[in-house]
Amino acid sequence: MINPALPDRILSQVEKPARYIGNEPNSIIKNKDEVDIRFAMCFPDVYEIGMSHLGIQIIYEQLNRRSDTWCERVYSPWPDLEKIMRSERIPLFMLESQEEVKKADFLGITLQYELCYTNILQVLELSGIPLHASERGAEDPIVMGGGPCTYNPEPIAPFFDLFYIGESEVVMDDLMDLYRKMKADGASRMEFLREAGRIPGIYAPIFYRVTYKEDGTIDSFLPIYDDLPRTVRRQFSLSLADAPYPEKPIVPYIRPTQDRVVLEIQRGCIRGCRFCQAGYVYRPLRERPLEVLKRYAKNMLGSSGYEEISLSSLSSSDYTCLDELLTYLIDEFQKEHVNISLPSLRIDNFSLDVMSKVQDVRKSSLTFAPEAGSQRMRDVINKGITEEEILDGAALAFKGGWTKVKLYFMLGLPTETEEDRKAIAHLAQAICERFYDEVPKEERSGPCDINVSTSFFVPKPFTPFQWAQMLKPSDYVNDAHTVRDEIRQMKNQKRIHYKWHEPNGTELEGVLARGDRRVADVIEAAYRRGAIFDSWTDFFRYDIWKEAYEEAGVDPDFYTVRERSDDEIFPWDFIDIGVSRSFLLKEWKKATGEGSVTPNCRQQCSACGLLSAKTGVCTEKKDARAGKRDSLAGKRDNFAGERDNLAGERDNMNGKRDNLRQP
Repeated sequence: MINPALPDRILSQVEKPARYIGNEPNSIIKNKDEVDIRFAMCFPDVYEIGMSHLGIQIIYEQLNRRSDTWCERVYSPWPDLEKIMRSERIPLFMLESQEEVKKADFLGITLQYELCYTNILQVLELSGIPLHASERGAEDPIVMGGGPCTYNPEPIAPFFDLFYIGESEVVMDDLMDLYRKMKADGASRMEFLREAGRIPGIYAPIFYRVTYKEDGTIDSFLPIYDDLPRTVRRQFSLSLADAPYPEKPIVPYIRPTQDRVVLEIQRGCIRGCRFCQAGYVYRPLRERPLEVLKRYAKNMLGSSGYEEISLSSLSSSDYTCLDELLTYLIDEFQKEHVNISLPSLRIDNFSLDVMSKVQDVRKSSLTFAPEAGSQRMRDVINKGITEEEILDGAALAFKGGWTKVKLYFMLGLPTETEEDRKAIAHLAQAICERFYDEVPKEERSGPCDINVSTSFFVPKPFTPFQWAQMLKPSDYVNDAHTVRDEIRQMKNQKRIHYKWHEPNGTELEGVLARGDRRVADVIEAAYRRGAIFDSWTDFFRYDIWKEAYEEAGVDPDFYTVRERSDDEIFPWDFIDIGVSRSFLLKEWKKATGEGSVTPNCRQQCSACGLLSAKTGVCTEKKDARAGKRDSLAGKRDNFAGERDNLAGERDNMNGKRDNLRQP
């Protein structure tokens, strides 16, 4: 019997008590006395956000397959409950067992975006775990981080014992096996951390030292022991065919942000957009086999009762079996009225046939991301799409019955000019005109709505733009006003709706994304002043962070607007993602020089460094060449066989002739 962590009198005082009670359908309950390892998997944000994240579900599935491990979930409590927990000294707890987090062997924290960093400190403090790894003892869980933000873990390095760099399917089991063995042998915490740091992809920051030059840039970054690697190499699955996947997803009692089955059809991307961190750190593109996806879809929909399935990837249009998969989903689940969501579509590849298939199930608005208004800027960022392709794709969408289109752009990109910003308004107007030109009045299901949204550019690690400068928040606002004012001059301005993101949060994201260990003092100072849920507009307080910068003696401009030299050592340079620094620098020079486009991986290999992985898209052309070679060899063998048959027939004819000649 599981005793609830929160009594009814407390649950009745909070906004959504279902966030904290656990016991959802398909959640996994084990006997804690029958496992050797307890793993608390945390998403440092509110339950509804965390329950929508596929990565946690994959790790949950992977670890709970082990008979010796019980993986449970933890989320940040909403401020209403946090206040009660502090006043009544209730420790943060895991959902499945309802026991305090501190009883776990591991506290795994997924790091999906930088503005969750103060929530990490909230989770640690409410769990009774010292904030700094150097202050933890044998009774404290091993605090481990994973996810995209670990590609620069340095701003939060003092708060973590370990980081997992890469995809969990690869060495997570090796880490658990090591812990189980060393725990049984009575090894100390530090002995385990040092040994764990030798596993590929595992980074133990307490064993690394950084020194700085007089100008504040990094001088050296080295391990303190010779048996620890100087370079931590990203781990990634060579094949997704047999990788763990949650075929029985947990079904929450309250609606999460993404209330649907998520089917990851592929991982990685072929496009090489120069601003996109995910496009580089998840390379190379690897597809899940069609038959595997069919099985997943059937099992996940059947075990969850969901009425929508989302095909997840960085660029869904690039999945080579997309048409076949859609046909299967529609034929198999049309009677159940299952809606099919297709995020991350490229407008140039979005065919009318695909649209009409999806429309037969349920129609919704379409979202496209041109990212830049002018063709010049799209070439600079290597978007690989022309204005005509955008307009033709929009026309196909309108002919397919869609009337609402969402367009996402960025402002503050390298080399951007005022004309490039104004071009956003002109592109939105051109798309609107296509609607009225292509769709006869009697066939329109409603007026055309173009929703334009601009975010502000943040240079991320391991992208060609990691050398780029950011703008001041005031400059970002001025750029947004330029777009707004230009839209107001458009003929169809009433059909074009515009909004932009908050610029002060963008500056903070830039500091946290590009910072070094000195930024940890800023994070802690901001947290002590009350910073929490910084990704939520209602909670973000820029004044707190300004005070924290001053207290820590850190100038945010050093990490944002400062120009960087080609050979500067970045805080993340000790990580090897497989894509070479020389390739990224070459792409940076192409962007800021001639602004030329690099072909996508299926068009041409650009020698990014991952060809040696011998998997995914990197082997497609090789496999095609091998297929042609085998085909030619087969034809050659066929010709040889036919030749031998003809020779045999010739010998038979000669034999008959000789028989006729005999007296």
